[in-house]
Amino acid sequence: MTKLRPGVVSVVLVNYRGTDDTIEALEHLKKLNWSQDQLEIIIVENASGDDSEARLRAAAPHVKLVVSKENLGFAGGCNLGVAASSGQYLAFLNNDAKPDAQWIAAAVATFEKSPRIGAVASKVVDWDGLLVDYIGSAMTWFGMGYKPLTGQPLPTTPDVEQDVLFGTGSAMFVRRDVYDELGGFDERYFMFFEDVDLGWRLNLKGYRYAYAPASIAFHKHHASMGSYGSFKETYLLERNALFTQYKNLGDEALAKTFPATLALAVRRAVARGSLDSTEFDLRKGADNGPDTTVAKETVAGMYAIDQFVENLPSLLVSRNEIQASRVVADNRIWPLFVETDAPSYPTEHYLEGYDKIIQAFGVTEVPVLNRVLIITGDPIGAKMAGPAIRAWHMAEALSKDNAVTLVTLAGAEPVSAPFEIVHVRPGDDRAMRKLESASDVIVFQGLAMALFDSLRKSDKIIVADIYDPMHLEQLEQGREQGTEQWKRQVSDATDVLNEQLARGDFFLCASERQRHFYLGQLAALGRVNPANYADDPDLTELINVVPFGLNPVFPPATSPVLKGVLPGIGTDDKLLLWSGGLYNWFDPKTLISAVADLSTRHDNVRLFFQGTKHPHPGVPEMGIVAESRALASELGVLDRAVFFNASWVDYAERHNYLGEADAGVSTHFAHVETTFSFRTRILDYLWAGLPMVVTEGDHFAELVAAEKLGIVVPSGDVAALTDALEKVLFDETFIKAARRNIKRVRAEYEWQTVLEPLVSFVADPRHAPDLIESGVVAAGNGVVRRTFVRRPKHGIRHDIGLLVHYLRAGGPRVVVKKVQSRLRRRK
Repeated sequence: MTKLRPGVVSVVLVNYRGTDDTIEALEHLKKLNWSQDQLEIIIVENASGDDSEARLRAAAPHVKLVVSKENLGFAGGCNLGVAASSGQYLAFLNNDAKPDAQWIAAAVATFEKSPRIGAVASKVVDWDGLLVDYIGSAMTWFGMGYKPLTGQPLPTTPDVEQDVLFGTGSAMFVRRDVYDELGGFDERYFMFFEDVDLGWRLNLKGYRYAYAPASIAFHKHHASMGSYGSFKETYLLERNALFTQYKNLGDEALAKTFPATLALAVRRAVARGSLDSTEFDLRKGADNGPDTTVAKETVAGMYAIDQFVENLPSLLVSRNEIQASRVVADNRIWPLFVETDAPSYPTEHYLEGYDKIIQAFGVTEVPVLNRVLIITGDPIGAKMAGPAIRAWHMAEALSKDNAVTLVTLAGAEPVSAPFEIVHVRPGDDRAMRKLESASDVIVFQGLAMALFDSLRKSDKIIVADIYDPMHLEQLEQGREQGTEQWKRQVSDATDVLNEQLARGDFFLCASERQRHFYLGQLAALGRVNPANYADDPDLTELINVVPFGLNPVFPPATSPVLKGVLPGIGTDDKLLLWSGGLYNWFDPKTLISAVADLSTRHDNVRLFFQGTKHPHPGVPEMGIVAESRALASELGVLDRAVFFNASWVDYAERHNYLGEADAGVSTHFAHVETTFSFRTRILDYLWAGLPMVVTEGDHFAELVAAEKLGIVVPSGDVAALTDALEKVLFDETFIKAARRNIKRVRAEYEWQTVLEPLVSFVADPRHAPDLIESGVVAAGNGVVRRTFVRRPKHGIRHDIGLLVHYLRAGGPRVVVKKVQSRLRRRK
């Protein structure tokens, strides 16, 4: 495989007897606002059988020309072009299209918003920029992808970025590694719906397909199938829709839907030929002729089904692979189908059959989709602290099967996510009440219940994330506030937690230590009782361990940040990293003293404190920060061996700091907060494969000692800490062994693994039995199973519904155009 070039976009055009258009498209590609050094153009000459190859070589010697010996169709032609490409991003452009100057730049900017964006759909308009070609996708329940509002005037309502099921093959982008993972376009399709199938498979893998309205292309839209006969287009559409649905629907949905799909395909074939399917009824009398006349449009449908049968062995292999590797459920994909109840053929006979099939099979019923509200008190954006990071990954994991809204009480920057992000100000109960009312399950951290009456009184299913024992934290954090204020802070935090523990249906904690601690508190509140114990004797359905997690892959560095960059830290220095913030319950001063001592023996040891100013504006800089700076200055190591970041490292940038470090450190005092804490910074060290030195007494100290991930030292022991730092920085045998152990252990802490108890609970959410028994909540409250009532997709009620839909989606111009079109058909 060709080595991929970062940042390069490979544009693939497939030419089949359209050389004039292809040459014109190349001229427009020269006008892109994109560096030609970062652009690779591949033309696939798809066995046109004329002088196309010679003309293309003469007109475009600068492009990579791939000549196929046979016509591979759009799917095979694109795959052939990709095989010859070397770009990080793939761009597919119809040869009869022209890109806007920002076509590539806007798409790449969209990719850069999130690594989970696997593909970008361009906005496609007609050649004059007046009519819609593609501004979003939809999927019928019977497997035919379509483009809403195609051929209509451009909507007057502004375009918005959104996730879609698929983009149009006439102008779309895919990450090369994602394209390879998916195996590219399915060449069995030849043409039509291969882009639909690719997008569906991409979404099932957990990637996002983002529609980027600023990435624009103009399309001539030649009627290329006209010379072959419309029945051949019908054949390909019918066959490929069956391929797409069979491969991509889950087992339960396929068993329910596919018989109806086949029945409708037959009805559509009969309707296209205006046939009377009762003519073979014996009551019609004798007719012994051997032949009957059938339109090719009818035969096309029959042939499509037969070719589906013919391809079943290979389709089954594909289906098994897709279903085994999918990570997103059908109910989460369904909203991307948009309007599934779209008959797609207008005759009365067909529509009557369509309605009968719908009523009999219930295939347009919307799958139950749990609506989950996740609330964090921290800001969401480039700089995120632990609570926000945790809430973000919960939202990401749950959004694969549920409709998720992530609420921040402290502000949100524009970030790309597969879920909705909302900022609600503390105390704005009106805004929170709307979100609470629209939710089935509410997951929250911190003070949310105390701040919003609507949450306190909610009868929805409540998941309280109590991984941060805030009342124990306040024992240290409030110490410097004076006795009365200190007592008040601890008492208030205890009251807040007790209220949550009295009402929650399910609780999340960070470790078995925490779980045992909270079981005692729950018992004191009367929640450890026969009702909860009867069917759950270990009480894991009441409170379970969901520690902080880490991503499965540690990415390569994107830029140098400390070594050779920050004055005083050389490229060959040994770097100790303190990941995370500095708080009063930590003991950085012993660490600074140890580094100062070690520096007398090794002048290349450096310590960097990664965060001092918390991203939450409500979290003040704690006294320990100033004390630590003062000690470093007093010992003569400030900005020589000990360095402090003045702010906070961006969440997306932290891997660069971790990647340059040689070891991770975390030191704290011996007290009850330490006993039940869960130092999330240790996970950063696991993620980066860093040997570590930690103070004894907490969950991770036990793990580090048991699994030999580094060295555990007593609290406040400068000499022991100095020796430990020297060992993790200079003992190569020890370092190699620790890194091997870290690699083995860190898989246990990947987000997908640690969040499993939460994901399982939300898949089948329920109120705690004792809350029902005591009348706190009513039996049956929680997730509402909505009853589906379908109305026929024709008639006056349907027309009114369409009027509202087109008015919202396209504005008055589109409504007028649709009405005029309907009147012309009725004449």
